[in-house]
Amino acid sequence: MRRTLDTTYAIALWGAIACLVSIALLVGLQVGGRIVDAILSALGLARSGFVILSLSEIAGYLLAAASFLGLAATLKSGVHIRVTMLINNVPLKVRSVLEGAALLFGGIAASFASWHLAQYAHTTWQFNEVSPGLVPVPLYIPQVAMVVGAVLLAIAFLDEFIITLRTGRPSFTGTEDAINLGREE
Repeated sequence: MRRTLDTTYAIALWGAIACLVSIALLVGLQVGGRIVDAILSALGLARSGFVILSLSEIAGYLLAAASFLGLAATLKSGVHIRVTMLINNVPLKVRSVLEGAALLFGGIAASFASWHLAQYAHTTWQFNEVSPGLVPVPLYIPQVAMVVGAVLLAIAFLDEFIITLRTGRPSFTGTEDAINLGREE
């Protein structure tokens, strides 16, 4: 089970990376097209007029997908920003209880968000809603990526909650401690 969960988190993280690389490539192509047009214009030649239609919308959808798909893996690797002022100054038993409560609350909140995002994506799919730009992107597509990311985040929170119940500490505290000491890898 552990291997399956870690593989799933890693696949989602690679999906997030693919979305970010896609944004960079699309924007790079658009900028390259403008540079080529500027050069052609300076030489008195006809411009190519290269444009990626609805680039800002598509980049926004890819960014939302990347943000959500990366949530579970970043939680599991200990790089989410957490305010640890309270838990660092309480006894270990109290810290375990506080960590567990926070992870359980995070799991419940992420599950709630997942449910409502899924309902919203389903409604969007039922009514065949598309983006208002020049390229009519079905809106359920980026919404499904958000649902997948939110579901994986809920699973990761509950995974860490169970680990904390078993060991008294979340699995990511070693990485978090290293970052706080300036010894991250």
